[in-house]
Amino acid sequence: MAFDSRLLNGIGVLSAVIEAGSFMRAGEALGLTQSAVSRAVARLEQRVGIRIFHRNARSITLTDEGRRFYEQVAPHLTSIEDAAIRAAGSGAEVRGRLRINVDGCFGHYVLGPNLHPFLARYPELTLEMHVRDRMGDLVADGFDVGIHFGPPEPSSLICRLLAETRVLTCASPSYVERHGMPSHPRDVESRDCILMRDPATGKHYDWDFTKGEETISIRISGQMMVTDTGGLLAACLSGQGIGQPLEIYTRPFLADGRLIQLLPDWADETFPLYVYHHTPKLMSAKVRAFLDYVAEIIR
Repeated sequence: MAFDSRLLNGIGVLSAVIEAGSFMRAGEALGLTQSAVSRAVARLEQRVGIRIFHRNARSITLTDEGRRFYEQVAPHLTSIEDAAIRAAGSGAEVRGRLRINVDGCFGHYVLGPNLHPFLARYPELTLEMHVRDRMGDLVADGFDVGIHFGPPEPSSLICRLLAETRVLTCASPSYVERHGMPSHPRDVESRDCILMRDPATGKHYDWDFTKGEETISIRISGQMMVTDTGGLLAACLSGQGIGQPLEIYTRPFLADGRLIQLLPDWADETFPLYVYHHTPKLMSAKVRAFLDYVAEIIR
């Protein structure tokens, strides 16, 4: 198939539609009418011989063929953008819009409070942060980067371990004063614990305590169940009971005494934090700068 500029233009329109989520918003971003965007996509579908979108009156979604096509071409669009910036002799290569998809509490407690220096460093960059408990399809949803806790999720992007943070057992000083300090993990089974709901089962997670090679699993109970780390921290801080938040979130509360770590000898369990992005060879300048900055924050 011979290449012409119309193909590249069509792919650019496709990228805008996926990022914006609709033909109308893509047209606003590109300075085109909605019908012009629709015609450009139709011409691209005809050109490559596949149906890219499912369309109805309310929404558009990528077909399986459309998703695979975009996953293949999206990294190259980024490389073309970077090459154009370098060819223009611009010193501000880190610019444009960066769309990131992050775990809720990581966005609220770690990333959000530290974004001002990053954006001040790159004044031509705009950042769009979506806080989601589940990663979803990063490519189809038009994200540049995903940062999520837990085991690696299926993705066409590179998945890289960013950090491992310990799982701590904590309570407020008022709770410890009322109920005493547990001396062994089994002591926690009789305490009021703050339960975290497992979205896959609807039940709460059980707790593990690890010391070296030894792990003890216990059954916990309590009056309160939460669905996110923000609720867990709030309940711990209020004296509701004992919780197991991640160390990366509890550091400021432990430092100022609002939380106390319980059973510190049994805190060797860790939880992984992964970052998802395009291959380093195809990574844009803005993504590379962002990942370097996140690494700074983690350190």
